[in-house]
Amino acid sequence: MIGEFAGRLSHQINRGTEVILAALMVALVLDVWIGVVDRYFFHWQLPWPEVLARYLMIWAAMLAVSSGIARREHIGLTAMLMTLPLPLRRAMLIAIDGLTFALFFYVLWFGIGFADSGAKRQAMILGATLQPFYAAIPAAAALACVQVVLVALRDAGTQLDQPAPEGEEGASA
Repeated sequence: MIGEFAGRLSHQINRGTEVILAALMVALVLDVWIGVVDRYFFHWQLPWPEVLARYLMIWAAMLAVSSGIARREHIGLTAMLMTLPLPLRRAMLIAIDGLTFALFFYVLWFGIGFADSGAKRQAMILGATLQPFYAAIPAAAALACVQVVLVALRDAGTQLDQPAPEGEEGASA
C-alpha cells in the first residue's frame, strides 16, 4: 500500500520535473539559436546568450538526476548484484538506496551554503546575483533525496528480482 502510494507520488513528481526539463531545454535551444544568429548574421555582440546557456544547462542537468532516480536509470552495479542470492541482493539494493540518499543529503546540506554565497556575487553580464543559478545544486539535491526515498519505498529492494527480458542485458538498478 505505501509502496503503491510512493510509486504514484514519485511518478507525479517526475512528470512535473520532466515538464520543467522540457521547458529548460526549449529555452536553452532558443538561447543558443539567438547566440548563433547574433554572431553570424546580425553582429550585435550580445554578451548574455553564452552565459545564460551555461546556467540553463546546469539547471537541466541537475534536475535530470532526479528523473533518472525515479526511473531507476542511474548507474547501478547490476552485473555484480545479479550474481548475489535474492535476500542479499535485496539488502544490497536497500543499502545502495541509503547511500544514495546520504550522498544527496550531503550535497543538499552544503549546497544551501553554496547557493547563499551566490547572493553576494554578481553575474555582471546578466546583472543579477548568482544565487538563483547556484540554487540548482540544493534544489536538485532535495528533489533527488525525495525521489530516492519514494523509489526505495516503492521498490523495497525488489527491482532486480526478475531477470532482464531478452535483448535488455545490463538493465540498470
